[in-house]
Amino acid sequence: MSKRKENRSGKKNGRRHATQQSVDQAVKSICDIMRRGNCAGAMQYVPELTWILFLRILDERELREEGEAKTLGIPFRPSLDSPYRWRDWGTPPDCLPEGVTNKRAELQDAPQNSFFNFVNSELLPHLKGLKNKPHATPRQKVISEIMTGVERVRIDTERNFLDVLDKVHQLTAEAVDPTHVFTLSQVYEGLLLKMGEKGNDGGQFFTPRQVIKAMVQVIDPKVDETVYDPGCGTGGFLAQAFEHTMTGLGDNATAEQLETLKQETYWGREKENLIYPIALANLALHGIDKPNIWHGNTLTGSESYAGLFEGAPHSYDVILTNPPFGGKEGKEAQTGFDYKTGATQVLFLQHVIRSLRDDGRCGIVIDEGLLFRTNQDAFTKTKKKLLDDCELWCVVSLPAGVFTAAGAGVKTNLLFFTKGKPTKKIWYYDLTDIKVRKKTPLTLKHFEDFLRLLPDRADSELSWTVDLDERKRTASEEAQPLKDQSIKLGQQAAQWTKRLKELKKDKLGSTDEAKEAEAKAKELSKESKSLAAKAKEIEDAVYDLKAVNPNRKPIVDTRTPEELIAIIEEKGREISDALESLKQGLGNVKRENVESGEVK
Repeated sequence: MSKRKENRSGKKNGRRHATQQSVDQAVKSICDIMRRGNCAGAMQYVPELTWILFLRILDERELREEGEAKTLGIPFRPSLDSPYRWRDWGTPPDCLPEGVTNKRAELQDAPQNSFFNFVNSELLPHLKGLKNKPHATPRQKVISEIMTGVERVRIDTERNFLDVLDKVHQLTAEAVDPTHVFTLSQVYEGLLLKMGEKGNDGGQFFTPRQVIKAMVQVIDPKVDETVYDPGCGTGGFLAQAFEHTMTGLGDNATAEQLETLKQETYWGREKENLIYPIALANLALHGIDKPNIWHGNTLTGSESYAGLFEGAPHSYDVILTNPPFGGKEGKEAQTGFDYKTGATQVLFLQHVIRSLRDDGRCGIVIDEGLLFRTNQDAFTKTKKKLLDDCELWCVVSLPAGVFTAAGAGVKTNLLFFTKGKPTKKIWYYDLTDIKVRKKTPLTLKHFEDFLRLLPDRADSELSWTVDLDERKRTASEEAQPLKDQSIKLGQQAAQWTKRLKELKKDKLGSTDEAKEAEAKAKELSKESKSLAAKAKEIEDAVYDLKAVNPNRKPIVDTRTPEELIAIIEEKGREISDALESLKQGLGNVKRENVESGEVK
């Protein structure tokens, strides 16, 4: 075993972090350096740390894989060659074995800015160009895509940059004790949360981890199922689905299952240039060797890079997603959809229904506006398609404030459905009484009662079932008389219109009889349309899916008018006594001042 020298801080490279506090402090110290080095906020320092940390972990992983291949006597093809590996340019020279040197040592001894010149002019262009090499491997394509938005080092000075490299070098997978401390992937998710905090403009890309965990637990993706997120943001749903499935397999996972999970299972799409490489890095840090992420606009089909999406299935077994809501899309995005609207969440729901295979399961975060709005055809028809083509078996009403930390105060719900048969009954669960604030966020514990009741769809004070078939039948019965009357009036209007045409044909269009016919036709037609609209409103109300808890007891003030008057009188006396006491106190102070000669 090679001897490791102590680095400048006097601490040995690769020391183990035995506590979460130790890891958090190490990451914080890296971010502190970056903040003082021209990366003031999380939206600046997280992308910068992303590619640095990824290249460090990549090198560690490929060293391990090379050793395993050598032991098994099989060839190994590294993704990077010298001098572009972390061990060449990132590893601190005093952490190398005795007598060994590297590119970083050479550059540190060279004239000022030589290190920056190498990184900006050689390293970054090389990494970004890997995907264009003949026979580029999936991992090389991932490396290139992670580096897409990195034009040059953002940190201001070589000294600050080298300090970051030193600390990142210590933060390795081997140095973190997984039995007591979060894995590096979870540490990285903590950094992504910083991007999602209010004021950082990153909230639209980040779904709270506990919400994701609950949704994945409900959908329960299996090892042989494909998982898709059409608006994957930083990759939280795909990463959690991978962790969930791996935990379920435990030590019984076969080599073939692991290969399938790491290469062919997880698929996603992301539009934003800043977030796309972060999603790739996040999934890679979780252990997904080939994150199949398509870079482009899901709704328009306009692609930036599809090299990692080759071989994508046409439909998926599982969809887990939190699509953007509140946004507006133009006609280009609406072209490929049956029900056209600028509302992104409605278009995404249509995309999800289309992308789910028969018997496929979906868990999706939806804003409450989509659930209750029935005044726009696209909203109503999309929900009708959902209920006709899929079994919507559960709606969870989330508390207000779940997404407030991410800069979004929109009330949200979780929808769970299976494609292939229509919805007959919907089971609801109400979490709205929970007070969510920055210091008291929603946790997995808040979902315990929901998860306990879910298998039997049991009713409770917080859960209830809506019989959709009964609701449709009742609405149809209420609407039918209005529709019948509308048809009758429409027919009468048509008769008067026919009479008017006959009078005009006989050149009697200006007579009183003709005027009466025209007025009658307009009046009857208006009444007919009004009745038809009322009937449609009744039938469309079926698709108001908002969670309204019928078990919630209204807060009623049972006090009588006499009791309320007595309370008001008592409060009035208390106020009068307080004012009298205040007046006496002021009078005493004034007399004391006069007696002492302070007031003349």
